[in-house]
Amino acid sequence: DKANVFISPLSVSMALNMTLGGAAGTTADEMRTALHESGYSQADINAYSKRLREALLRADPQTTIGIANSIWYRQGETLRTAFTNANRTYYGAEVRPLDFASPRSPKVINDWCARQTRKRIPQIVDRIPSDAFLYLINAVYFKGTWARTFDKKNTKPAEFHKADGSTEKVQMMYRQGDYSYGTNDVCRYLEMSYGNGAFGMVVMLPQEGKTTRDVLASLDGERWKQMRQMNNEEVQLYLPRFRTECTYDLAKDVLPGMGMKAAFSPEADFSGIALKPLRVSGVVHKTFVEVTESGTEAAAVTSVEMVLMSLPVDKKEPVLFRVDRPFVFAICERSTGAILFIGEIGEI
Repeated sequence: DKANVFISPLSVSMALNMTLGGAAGTTADEMRTALHESGYSQADINAYSKRLREALLRADPQTTIGIANSIWYRQGETLRTAFTNANRTYYGAEVRPLDFASPRSPKVINDWCARQTRKRIPQIVDRIPSDAFLYLINAVYFKGTWARTFDKKNTKPAEFHKADGSTEKVQMMYRQGDYSYGTNDVCRYLEMSYGNGAFGMVVMLPQEGKTTRDVLASLDGERWKQMRQMNNEEVQLYLPRFRTECTYDLAKDVLPGMGMKAAFSPEADFSGIALKPLRVSGVVHKTFVEVTESGTEAAAVTSVEMVLMSLPVDKKEPVLFRVDRPFVFAICERSTGAILFIGEIGEI
């Protein structure tokens, strides 16, 4: 459903950073540009990825978090040792040969994804093409309980004004209490903490005359930093229960639009992965999110498919924060500032 967008920047960047480790020349430069990593060496990127993954995994014992990586390559082929070692060391990747000709192989990869995402994303590979050489896969899973849960008794049917202008009935949750709250020229926003407070969800409601797209367009690193400086306010919060699932083919226009072009072309240079000439043939990103009275469950899988190259191919009135129209939300971690997931909901 196009009204809703939900992606995991963490998952996409991890899968691409693993791939970047085997890229050279223009291919590598363009990938770094797309990932906003220009000026950093692969050693820097690897070390940062390892630190980030470890920090997120231990940030909150009360929150379930999984960040898993795997590399599946065609049985009988050889990967460069430096490439597999780096991915094992810095990304905790499982590296496994697989008989791609076997009709059961997609299920092996899909079962791994289902396991890592508690069955929320049970399938990432439909079929393995005859020229497939390897798959680099990242899976992120998050399950957090609100530090202050909503009482189910207060959930009532209410209207939600959809992105297309029509209205729909939703289950609207309600809670009054202290929340971190802020406002700027584009949106009003509040943060709801999970567990011990390391992870939180920031919900952004566009200001009058602004849209969710304006909010997303404004979210650069600087703006995000400013938004983390919030005050505690008494808030009457109305938030709909919602659930959405999305699938994206990032190879089509998203990544090329961000400057990553050579990787998909016959000019691709992935000489750091194997002796044979490879290019990226697909980048699939699948996500799931569900928000309820008790908390949030979210999952994402990113798959990079590579093929052998042949053909180109203070007390006052409480603030009313009523989420009854399109909104933006992000699930993030405080100490690292990492955005695990970000989404835009236009219909429930």
